[in-house]
Amino acid sequence: MAHPTQLGFQDAASPIMEELLHFHDHTMMAAFLISTLVLYIITIMMTTKLTNTSSMDAQEIEMVWTIMPAIILVVIALPSLRILYLMDEMNDPHLTVKTIGHQWYWSYEYTNYEDLTFDSYMTPATDLAPGQFRLLEVDNRMVVPMESPTRMLVTAEDVLHSWAVPALGVKTDAIPGRLTQTSFIITRPGIFYGQCSEICGANHSFMPIAIESVPLSDFENWSSSMLETSL
Repeated sequence: MAHPTQLGFQDAASPIMEELLHFHDHTMMAAFLISTLVLYIITIMMTTKLTNTSSMDAQEIEMVWTIMPAIILVVIALPSLRILYLMDEMNDPHLTVKTIGHQWYWSYEYTNYEDLTFDSYMTPATDLAPGQFRLLEVDNRMVVPMESPTRMLVTAEDVLHSWAVPALGVKTDAIPGRLTQTSFIITRPGIFYGQCSEICGANHSFMPIAIESVPLSDFENWSSSMLETSL
């Protein structure tokens, strides 16, 4: 989760988010260099008579400010296209979970299991235990095994929602009547929070997402207990 006064992104918990962080740093450096160059040129133009010389009409100058932006765009576009390809790549998933957005809570269906389904509501502030986070904690977390490819099928029952977990680099629209998919691999154990990122009504800010990443053995114990409870 984000912390007070935090300026950067959350720590990455998936390979895709690590790639996004590297791309962000790469793009910010390019933007910094461009801004420095433009500021330098503006300063020179304001403090000298550069605009009154024939150098501004030179063919070489026109070639430079035409070719340089094209090169910069290619330098930014190539890693961007690579990440887009990786985000769309769907490896053979070990687990498939279908999530359905409602006003204003999420439902989860573990399609690898016959009866493993549950709703996930935000925990009211009056019911929070010490150490739990207001507006982010839920009564039933989505539990997944870490280091296992997980496919998410995302849809909605009523209006547009958006299933987003920043630490995983995942943000997928939930559209009524349409099934979209995304995937992730969580690389470490922990609890990762997100929220609906689509303005979906009066209680839009009260339908959080909580994912708990656990070792495979703990996930099998959790799924067995959930199936026993449902029976």
